[in-house]
Amino acid sequence: MFAASLLTGALGIYVGVCVVVDHDDYTYAIVTALIGAVVWVVVAYLLGWIPFLGPLLAYVAVITARYPGGWANAVVIPVIAWLASVIVLYVLAVFEVAAFESVGVPGV
Repeated sequence: MFAASLLTGALGIYVGVCVVVDHDDYTYAIVTALIGAVVWVVVAYLLGWIPFLGPLLAYVAVITARYPGGWANAVVIPVIAWLASVIVLYVLAVFEVAAFESVGVPGV
């Protein structure tokens, strides 16, 4: 489940980054997704009293640190990444390859 979620999240980041900053490296997106997941867990644990917003800002900070374009692009990339991840999960569910769920993709 972890590997599938990581690869799905990385695909979302990859698509978002390709659209926003024209950076084409899926391996780099996998590492970014892994770092983002670790930061998300740590910040959620430490700042659990700030529901969803604290970890989300930490994830945006990871994207800002790993990709060019600053905070404005780093806010757009996760939105596109989330949409791409939902589409991939939906297609996999339609073809009964996997359930429509993923760890680390909010709302799914």
